[in-house]
Amino acid sequence: MDLCDIKEIKALLTRHGFRFSRSMGQNFLIDPRIPRDIALSSGTDGSTGVLEIGPGIGCLTVELAARAARVVSVELDRSLLPVLEETLSGRDNVTVLSGDILDVDLPRLVEERFCGLRPVVCANLPYNITTPVLTRLIDSGLFASLTVMIQREVALRICAAPGTADYGAFSVYCQYHTHPELLFQVPPDCFLPAPKVTSAVVRLTPRPRPPEEVDDPALFFRVVKAAFALRRKTLLNCLSAAFAPRLSREALREVLARCGLPENIRGEQLGIPEFAQLARTLALVESP
Repeated sequence: MDLCDIKEIKALLTRHGFRFSRSMGQNFLIDPRIPRDIALSSGTDGSTGVLEIGPGIGCLTVELAARAARVVSVELDRSLLPVLEETLSGRDNVTVLSGDILDVDLPRLVEERFCGLRPVVCANLPYNITTPVLTRLIDSGLFASLTVMIQREVALRICAAPGTADYGAFSVYCQYHTHPELLFQVPPDCFLPAPKVTSAVVRLTPRPRPPEEVDDPALFFRVVKAAFALRRKTLLNCLSAAFAPRLSREALREVLARCGLPENIRGEQLGIPEFAQLARTLALVESP
């Protein structure tokens, strides 16, 4: 069965009485080059255990199964389970789990399913849960790499440089924990039904250590979130809103001066080293 052929897809879905769910963001690939290229980009091989999220009808799953030692696919939509049972029949190295990836016990899954293997993530992520899913996967510290197809807008945000329009708190978070790479874009006409947005494939490789040493990561990310909380406002105004009344505006002005930052600078102009220095200086000022 060609899982990227429109006629075969429609016949398959009709046979199982499946209907697309807009709330789940279901769009199935119809260009066979895309799942192949995603699987190749993930570096999956015989030493790899792959976690896939939202397998749909299994076109990426099949490509991964042909390369990996083991594939575990987590699917939320129970109506797709009988479809996957048909399309993945005979692939003994694939396990489909019914559930929500945000509720899955990831350490237990990796320990039980990928023992002795290099765990990676490779998925066509549902766009409506991209940020929380990526955050959970990165925070887990369990995976050697994450290769995902997501909305192009989010992919650009993840890889954005300081001072650009796409740069934000999520950019800093992803770049602090991983080395993100924008691999290629996927136009809407590669899907059934066609989404209204362009997609992109990114690979995030966890860093062995952050690009800048941070004594208090919680404070570091508190500063980062504050810096982007009030777009088009100066960093001084953003920090004043976040740290008042504990720190006065004058004290924060002094913090910026110690860091060599002008009073009118905006948060989106700072990179990870500047945010780290700012957090270190704030820690000294906040200490009793």
